[in-house]
Amino acid sequence: MTLRIERRAQGEESADWGRALHPVLRRVYAARGVRRDEDLALALSGLLPVGTLEGVDAAVELLLAHRGAGHKVLVVGDFDADGATSSALIVRALRAWGFADVDFLVPNRFEYGYGLTPEIVALGAERSPTLIVTVDNGVASIAGVAAARARGIDVLVTDHHLPGAELPAANVMVNPNLAGSRFGSRALAGVGVAFYVMVALKRALDAAGLVDRAAHAPAEWLDLVALGTVADVVPLDRNNRVLVAQGLARIRAGRCVPGIRALLEIAQRDRSDLTAADLGFAVAPRLNAAGRLDDMSIGIRCLLADREAEARSLAARLDQLNAERRAIEARMQAEALAAVRQIGSLAAPGGAQRAGVCLYHAEWHQGVVGLVASRVKERLRRPVVAFATGGEGMLRGSARSVAGVHVRDVFENIAAMHPGLIGRFGGHAMAAGLTLDPAHLDAFARAFDAEVARWLGAGADVDRLDTDGDLAPDDICLATAEALRAGGPWGAAFPEPVFDGQFTIERARVVGGKHVKMWVEAAGSGRRFDAIAFNLLADSAARMPGGEVRLVFRLDVNVYQGERRLQLLVDHVLPAC
Repeated sequence: MTLRIERRAQGEESADWGRALHPVLRRVYAARGVRRDEDLALALSGLLPVGTLEGVDAAVELLLAHRGAGHKVLVVGDFDADGATSSALIVRALRAWGFADVDFLVPNRFEYGYGLTPEIVALGAERSPTLIVTVDNGVASIAGVAAARARGIDVLVTDHHLPGAELPAANVMVNPNLAGSRFGSRALAGVGVAFYVMVALKRALDAAGLVDRAAHAPAEWLDLVALGTVADVVPLDRNNRVLVAQGLARIRAGRCVPGIRALLEIAQRDRSDLTAADLGFAVAPRLNAAGRLDDMSIGIRCLLADREAEARSLAARLDQLNAERRAIEARMQAEALAAVRQIGSLAAPGGAQRAGVCLYHAEWHQGVVGLVASRVKERLRRPVVAFATGGEGMLRGSARSVAGVHVRDVFENIAAMHPGLIGRFGGHAMAAGLTLDPAHLDAFARAFDAEVARWLGAGADVDRLDTDGDLAPDDICLATAEALRAGGPWGAAFPEPVFDGQFTIERARVVGGKHVKMWVEAAGSGRRFDAIAFNLLADSAARMPGGEVRLVFRLDVNVYQGERRLQLLVDHVLPAC
């Protein structure tokens, strides 16, 4: 594998700015198609109109009918951060707006698997709901929805996952990815869909005079929307950037739920200087740890807590679970990388190069295989499925993909070409899950490799590193880093600025066993910079860098004892040109 740097086309920089912008930030925006102030308008008024999301009016009608009858509503969520924030948002909103009885239930992934299954319906039916609202799941829950309807329970599905050939017979479905949807964004996370439904509901309640118009506006919970959207790594199109920017603003101002505040405190992140990356790398993993190792109800209760003491106690439990998750992941990652080195030997001259990689270990933890797949994918720059032994003797796999290879469609094509090979599957372009009979593992691995190879042959360029070009030495400074930090939110499809350039590594030392702290000089400039490359030596075959190199890096603001300093975050160390 030879990585190749491709500098993003800058496009024409427009003079149509109503304010001064740092020239590097202006250049970065131009490469992302942003050239005017109005393209950066991230006020709530810039959201796509709520009424244009198909199904919201019918969803409101169904919710109002159950509110008027004083019925019980049960929210059934997914076991990740998107599902947890979606569940907390709807439970908080319905309770605040006069629904008589609102509860939540989240499947334990180790006992029930994903989504609204008949088993989950049976468990939920013990609480006697008349309406089930699914969040971040449901579009594939054909049997579960049928089981609920057979019991006389209405079902409102709110989801964002891609639908299969058959849809469940829910009373109402709200999903921007349903066939024929004309909504202006298919990138909403599950919590984004939930937010749109709640906004429409509050408007109907206001119009009917059923609640205090000024009390508990949906915008109060944009902190939850921002967290779930960032955690689910959905594309940050303009609509999602509005949701994330507004949520971040509320958190920075201290107007967030106690659970998010407690998670930020235990992660030692400064709320007033928060970025989307802080949510993605500090808060989301702690929340996700509950669903990976224990029960996501812990995370939902943390987000629902109104008392600071309760929120801190639950956040501490989530932090403990995250530490356990990291230890389990480290062991599994070492085993996976050992297997990867075997795979790598196949890439020798005359050997076979894997296009899609499948990994399995009998002792792997099924709640952590997705993280292992992600780490190996980053190393190989190829789609990866990692399997663990699940319930009922089946394997449960979690896939992570690369740009240009839509992994859920890969699974769908395999299922069509090899009927009966795959059990259940679902997901997104970049992440998906499936169940598999252990006897089919080798056949699936071959089919996966062949189908991914077909995608790669169709033009997916997985060994390309996209950068925003080089920086003049004078632009490698704290002022530029601050400007870029403030220019977000950055994320999927609106990537954080990354640059490349020639440097000399003057000093380097190992930190934490696998990170490399460096002192580098920009080529021929005489200017030296503090830099760090995380996980550079995670592979035992990796070598300490030195001499003339080409760095792919980001500008970061390192805050230590109240002092803000520039630091280069090095993503790749490549041979000098």
